Amino acid sequence: MGTQEAVTVRDTVLAKGAASRRRLSVRRELLLGLALFGVYVLVASLPQQARIGSAREHGEAIYNLEKALHIDIELSLNRWLADQGIVRVLANYEYAITYIASALALLAWLFVRHPERYRTARNAFILMNLAGLSCFVLYPVMPPRLMPEHGYIDTVFLGGTWGSWGSPLVEHADQLAAVPSLHMAWTMWVGVELARVKAKRWVQVLNVVHVLVTLYVIMATANHFLMDAFAAVPFVAVPVYIAERISRPPAPKVEGPDAFFMAVETPAAPQQAGGVIMLDTSRGDVGRADLVREIGKRLDGLPRFRQRLVRRGRWRRPVWRDHDPVDWEWHVTERHVDGMAGLRAAVAEIQSEALPLDRPPWRMVVLQGAEPGRTAVVYLMHHVVADGVGIVAQAVHLMEPPPEPVPMPPRRPLRKALATVIGLAQLATAVTRPERLPAAGTSERRYSTMRLPLAAVRDVGRRHGARVTDVVLCAVAGALNRVVSEDPPHGPGLPGTCRVAVPLMMRPPGSAMVGNHTTAVMVDLPVGKMSETDRLALIAKRGRVLRSGTRAQAAWFVMWQAGRLMPVPLHARFARMSYSGRFLQGTVSSLPATDRPLRLAGAPLTAVYPIVPLAPGAPFAIAGLGIDGELCFGLSLDPGLTGDADALMTAVHDVIEELRDEPG
Repeated sequence: MGTQEAVTVRDTVLAKGAASRRRLSVRRELLLGLALFGVYVLVASLPQQARIGSAREHGEAIYNLEKALHIDIELSLNRWLADQGIVRVLANYEYAITYIASALALLAWLFVRHPERYRTARNAFILMNLAGLSCFVLYPVMPPRLMPEHGYIDTVFLGGTWGSWGSPLVEHADQLAAVPSLHMAWTMWVGVELARVKAKRWVQVLNVVHVLVTLYVIMATANHFLMDAFAAVPFVAVPVYIAERISRPPAPKVEGPDAFFMAVETPAAPQQAGGVIMLDTSRGDVGRADLVREIGKRLDGLPRFRQRLVRRGRWRRPVWRDHDPVDWEWHVTERHVDGMAGLRAAVAEIQSEALPLDRPPWRMVVLQGAEPGRTAVVYLMHHVVADGVGIVAQAVHLMEPPPEPVPMPPRRPLRKALATVIGLAQLATAVTRPERLPAAGTSERRYSTMRLPLAAVRDVGRRHGARVTDVVLCAVAGALNRVVSEDPPHGPGLPGTCRVAVPLMMRPPGSAMVGNHTTAVMVDLPVGKMSETDRLALIAKRGRVLRSGTRAQAAWFVMWQAGRLMPVPLHARFARMSYSGRFLQGTVSSLPATDRPLRLAGAPLTAVYPIVPLAPGAPFAIAGLGIDGELCFGLSLDPGLTGDADALMTAVHDVIEELRDEPG
């Protein structure tokens, strides 16, 4: 992991720790500790006379098992220690004090320095002790020191060790609690938690030494058999596993609208969206390292940048799991291109490569050499993560200044329900299949860009009594008429109309950046011979369905409820059937504009050209995005429709210019 990535991880942990610390309470933790101690006192107060017989039997059974296995080393260790004076005293105090001190010190350290980990560690500690206390009640075992007939010497008792049953302080301790050895359990648990928080190596090595010393001491002082130490292992492992499971928040599941775009993806139709971000680097270069640094600083606010999909079988939706560390070498790359033509060819190639879903589904490619003083950044993210607005929002999250909060609109449930009912009736009467446009049906793409002053496009709409979206739809229809002739070399020609899907965002302002909150309304574009003014008037009339909100609300209701109610395989079939060339021939999208000048890695943005995925079997997708007064277009094209994406984009420009020159 690089230095910047390490800093990012540190900052993320500190931020989470600050939030966790605010929720922790010293008083509550002390009460939990007292409650646990109260349970121990209750167990220790059980009459030992009723348990002593079975405890001796269990102790003898362990003694005989060790002799049979030739691992009965306790007696020789005990005899040597009993004659060692100062070493015996040190061993006695190690047995009485250090396991408690290390466990309490770890809990205090986690509480202060790693509060995000403290709760899980504390839960494991409590479960471990409750399991041990239960075993003491159900399976009492006499320790070797209480079986002097085998030659064992109780060094702790003889030394009157303070803090153990050799002193009046704990003379009522449970002396039949040999299995499991909680001394070993506590010290091993400390080691597990130190490893979990990646404590410094010397600290972990010191704890390993403590574990080995404790193992020696519990046997040499005749307090435990070797088998008692082995028995402590599952009493640590199982509680740690359970605590991890109950403390881990449930993995976010892929919702139905998101799974929709996983289902429709084919090798010929990768479902990834994004954009080509053009940066003014005349005053300073921006390279791969600069992007890695900027992403690393903001990684905590971009959960899908560090998560991957985990499939759970055919009948269950995948979930998002953390994927650490980020493979920066794959996610952020850099290459050189030869001019704008080389840039468009590179974007088409990158867009044709499906993003693998065994890692976080995003990618950035820095392209140098497109224009003097300009650097392009290709940003792609799989559609399963978010819709177009969500993907734009995640890109903006990497930029400066930070996005401004947007107030949530008021909820109108009755109005929404009425719009849904009306829209469902409209959809039921408008289900027809359009004629298909020619398509090669491969993943090969052509890509082209264009930008126009946003004010000019708005002026065209005002003069002709139309919206910006209507103007864009008219330009696409006119361009198809001009470029895809009646007898093209790539196909049988154009039908009378071309049905396009116009995505509409159902995302409430201020909502999270992840998740698909989009639907689509179909509009039939007239692509035959006619004046562009007449074409725009007809499209504006047909485009009223985009502004009524009823069909959009109904389509969103169907998409959301289908994902909720249908079994996963049936929902996948529904998605593939409804989002394909059988029902639409292209996608035309108009994304919300922003008038704020933005910077990425310190460089001003000059343009952002959208990258929109093609629906399976549909040969084109075009989108316009307003950036700082400019309307930036990105066209993705199946070469089966026409091999020249630049010609089609030029025709879009010409139609808009013609509408500007014609009177309204």
